[in-house]
Amino acid sequence: MTDKTFLVEIGTEELPPKALRNLAESFAANFTAELDAANLAHGEVSWFAAPRRLALKVARLSASQPDREVEKRGPAIAQAFDAEGKTTKAAEGWARGCGITVEQAERLTTDKGEWLLYRAHAKGEQAQALLAGMISTALSKLPIPKLMRWSDKETQFVRPVHTVTMLLGDELIPGQVLGIHSARTLRGHRFMGEAEFTIDSADQYPQILLERGKVVADYDARKAKIKADAEEAARKIGGNADLSDSLLEEVTSLVEWPVVLTAKFEEKFLAVPSEALVYTMKGDQKYFPVYDNSGNLLPNFIFVANIESKDPQQIISGNEKVVRPRLADAEFFFNTDRKKRLEDHLPRLETVLFQQQLGTLRDKTDRIQALAGWVAGQIGADVNHATRAGLLSKCDLMTNMVFEFTDTQGVMGMHYARHDGEAEDVAVALNEQYQPRFAGDELPSSAVACALAIADKMDTLAGIFGIGQHPKGDKDPFALRRAALGVLRIIVEKRLPLDLQTLTEEAVRLYGAKLTNANVVDDVIEFMLGRFRAWYQEEGHSVDTIQAVLARRPTRPADFDARVKAVSHFRSLDAAAALAAANKRVSNILAKSTDTLNESVNAAVLKDAAEITLATHLVVLRDKLTPLFAEGRYQEALVELASLREPVDAFFDQVMVMAEDEQVRVNRLTLLSQLRELFLQVADISVLQ
Repeated sequence: MTDKTFLVEIGTEELPPKALRNLAESFAANFTAELDAANLAHGEVSWFAAPRRLALKVARLSASQPDREVEKRGPAIAQAFDAEGKTTKAAEGWARGCGITVEQAERLTTDKGEWLLYRAHAKGEQAQALLAGMISTALSKLPIPKLMRWSDKETQFVRPVHTVTMLLGDELIPGQVLGIHSARTLRGHRFMGEAEFTIDSADQYPQILLERGKVVADYDARKAKIKADAEEAARKIGGNADLSDSLLEEVTSLVEWPVVLTAKFEEKFLAVPSEALVYTMKGDQKYFPVYDNSGNLLPNFIFVANIESKDPQQIISGNEKVVRPRLADAEFFFNTDRKKRLEDHLPRLETVLFQQQLGTLRDKTDRIQALAGWVAGQIGADVNHATRAGLLSKCDLMTNMVFEFTDTQGVMGMHYARHDGEAEDVAVALNEQYQPRFAGDELPSSAVACALAIADKMDTLAGIFGIGQHPKGDKDPFALRRAALGVLRIIVEKRLPLDLQTLTEEAVRLYGAKLTNANVVDDVIEFMLGRFRAWYQEEGHSVDTIQAVLARRPTRPADFDARVKAVSHFRSLDAAAALAAANKRVSNILAKSTDTLNESVNAAVLKDAAEITLATHLVVLRDKLTPLFAEGRYQEALVELASLREPVDAFFDQVMVMAEDEQVRVNRLTLLSQLRELFLQVADISVLQ
């Protein structure tokens, strides 16, 4: 039988748009794994996804599994027959399980003895008989946080299922998936094309769906069309569309037949901060904002309809009518909020709980104010501006605008601060206090903003760890992982002279007696060092490189960064492997030794040429390395230490460390201890693999 194209389509009600791509990709990955596990040869596995369907198309799927030779070893001959030569129950049970008699079994002879053996030729199963079960298994493993039941069925899925189509070439695969019998029926667009039609062959998909059903099932093709059409629409009105990938993905997942249209709103709304308008357009309406070449918002937006209308202006007008009240709300909130100064909202912060054991948002504000001032003093920022920014940091949460449009927190604080006449770096800090919000996000731009951002995040870390609510598994309700990584990124990338030890101690001190975890400082630091591990692994540094630095537990993030990069460079040197092995050997020798070492090497006790040479090298190197260590020039220091390879190799080749003479032995151990201490000034390279 020849290989054929296999198609499976699961027709559903509207799937969650933000999860659609992930569902489709996971479906393809899971089914590919099932095919491979079943030893069914196949070509490329393509996935398709639209609001009401998930589909897979497999090229060149084998019609059956390959035949295979089956061998089952039975009991040893000694256990298969008793003293009289009669078969035992163990042998009979094994033979019965194989579908034969003991007499029909073969013998397997090895140097360890003789066993009963069953050998047979197993014919591979037909793909037809396997596919429905494999599809069901692949679907059951999809990342679905919450399943649904529908009708009177016990079956559960992310959304109710109405059709299942499984075709191998032009042959319908029988069976049920998610309680639905496989059929040739496909459903088209709700309002365009044919509501239902039949498909004759897997090779017709997805073209038949496009032509008869008016559904673009190819997700990436649909996304590319939306992007290209939106860019062209923006160009026609002299602008550039904001086609951020997350929104583009969501819109792609909402439509089956994308039609890009351009609409407008009243120019008077441009007096409202653009962030509030964009929040409404993107977050609520799934519209693409349009900007001019200078980055200013235009009174236009681009949206994607799910239907090709004979009167597109009617659809455009409808969307303009929908968005106008939302923009009018934003205008009203903006004008109303500006009747008060930001600091007038401070008393209301006392009515909002930050965390039951940690107090109100006003309590948090007071701590942030103090900590931001402390951080500013450490990094050379304006202390007065940092403390002022700390005082105002949460006031915008009490405004009408932020209450209605929550994602505008921070940015509205900036606009209101400017309106109040606050210093510009105070206003900017209010906007940037939440940065970085996600991996790769921009960092705060000024020293005052950095001080506020660090203070806000460290207050949360100290408080939540201080009451013992550490993140567990995937649960991290206070986003502590993001907060920790944000602090580390700011300190490292801005090269700030901050130490996690003193920073955490200050954050904890400001809580007074509220915290119950006596180990809160150590817990926070260990957690943050763990974030370092994840960060540097993502950047491509090896696990053992990071472990080598973590072994020294450096608590200054900028210093940690310099050490990791130095060790990564050291690994590229020819001497690295030998010196890492030597350090491991030295570490083991010192760990096993019970001798009390001297404070320094006694040159008069040195006997062998190799130990004299090594001691001389260490003296010379120590003078060179002292300023390098002091200035954090670790890469240069490790390059210098790499010159020790030959004298270290010679020492271990020619010198007996554990000499019988105690004075000689202790002197040699002291020499090795000093060698190791030099490397430990940077990292514990003995852990390098």
